[in-house]
Amino acid sequence: MSLPRQLRDESDFEQLPEDVAVSAHIADIEERSGFSVYYTFVIEVKTKGASKYFIYRRYSQFFTLHSKLENNYGPENGTAPYICTLPPLPGKIYVGNKKEIAESRIPLLDAYMKALLTSPVWILLDEDLRLFFYQTTNDSERIPRALRRLRPQTRRIKKNSQSNSDMERPRAEALFDFKGNADQELNFKCGDLIYLLSRVNKNWLEGSIADGVGIFPQSFVRIIKDLPEEKFPASWLRCYFHDYDVCWIRDIPLEEDVKKRPSYSELLQLIRNEFPDIDLALNMKDPDGDLIRLMDNGDMELLVTKGKRKAQLENFFPWELHITRMDDLDIYKKVQ
Repeated sequence: MSLPRQLRDESDFEQLPEDVAVSAHIADIEERSGFSVYYTFVIEVKTKGASKYFIYRRYSQFFTLHSKLENNYGPENGTAPYICTLPPLPGKIYVGNKKEIAESRIPLLDAYMKALLTSPVWILLDEDLRLFFYQTTNDSERIPRALRRLRPQTRRIKKNSQSNSDMERPRAEALFDFKGNADQELNFKCGDLIYLLSRVNKNWLEGSIADGVGIFPQSFVRIIKDLPEEKFPASWLRCYFHDYDVCWIRDIPLEEDVKKRPSYSELLQLIRNEFPDIDLALNMKDPDGDLIRLMDNGDMELLVTKGKRKAQLENFFPWELHITRMDDLDIYKKVQ
């Protein structure tokens, strides 16, 4: 048995629950569209019981976890005998291209997780650490868009064991010959019938042919029966745009939790992206129906606490945003 270095006593390892994470590494990064563009790390986790699954974490979640562990077990704040020298976490970077920053963090965070998961048993059993590596419902429902740094898991296709007939299975016909450049890519010839297993991203599919399973570019095939539509979790922000004598409603999809409270600059940039040719202002509506212009982060507290909608809509942020043209001051004199 290959044991983490600090788990020297076999009994220490044996006492761990089967669902405790013992190894993890980053398979890819994904760009997410929220109030601002950010990147999540796609992490493959392996448990003591040999289960494997994917989780999605932002750098800020790594930072929060590390701060809690330092507070509980670090030399300065920990309580004997539960004191441990924790691995260093790569520091925050405030300036630079977000994608390049995320890419540069992959080997550093890989090393951090590897060192962290060789910690003493009492750290591996820490509630915050276990929650970090736990696969949430949101994690399990998301499908990786790509796995650049990880070979896709091998699927075993059992012959004559399909409950549905071949005519009901998602499938495609090869339009051209395709010879993969890597072991995980599926080789096929023009005219071959390929049964579809999953959508890796918008350009690549996973499928099977004869005894082979692998990924291939969608442009090389003609879809006969497509895979079920994937539903990525999304929240909605309802906006009312008061354009002189007309009020338009726009619902903006965001990959954010509806409990998220954006900063003023994040919200302003998001709305400017939605209305790129308009010099606009952000507003909220008070209980009397009058519009109040938002100017800074202090006003965001007012928006979240006082701008709540009366009837909650599923997956919608619980507050409404009203947008006006910057020079349209008459809107504040109207009875709403």
